[in-house]
Amino acid sequence: MRKYETIFILQPELSEDDIKSVTAKAQDVISSYKGECLRMDDWGIRKLAYPIKKAARGRYYYLRFDGGSTLIAELERRLRLDDKVLRYQSINITDLPERIAPEKKIELSDAVTEENVEETSAAEEAAE
Repeated sequence: MRKYETIFILQPELSEDDIKSVTAKAQDVISSYKGECLRMDDWGIRKLAYPIKKAARGRYYYLRFDGGSTLIAELERRLRLDDKVLRYQSINITDLPERIAPEKKIELSDAVTEENVEETSAAEEAAE
């Protein structure tokens, strides 16, 4: 089984039901072709580099999965036929080294400064 990443851009004004139907179709294709969906992330609405079908913004989705070549062909065919999808791109990441996907940043400024103060004071006491 190969590892794939697919990013697809949906129309920004879609309702939650429409978005769920597109993502459910993608997951159904993966499961019906004996693939494994590892991750589905909503990256939110972002500005496009250039207008696509008169849309200046789009809702980005990231999909990470394992599967075969027939699975990727069917998934791309279904994305191409769906009018709600503005663009999509799939890449094979089987031979690439594992990357840790960026997570949402957590505000730790107070906790980090307290830890640094404690470490500094402990180091000063040990030095004395």
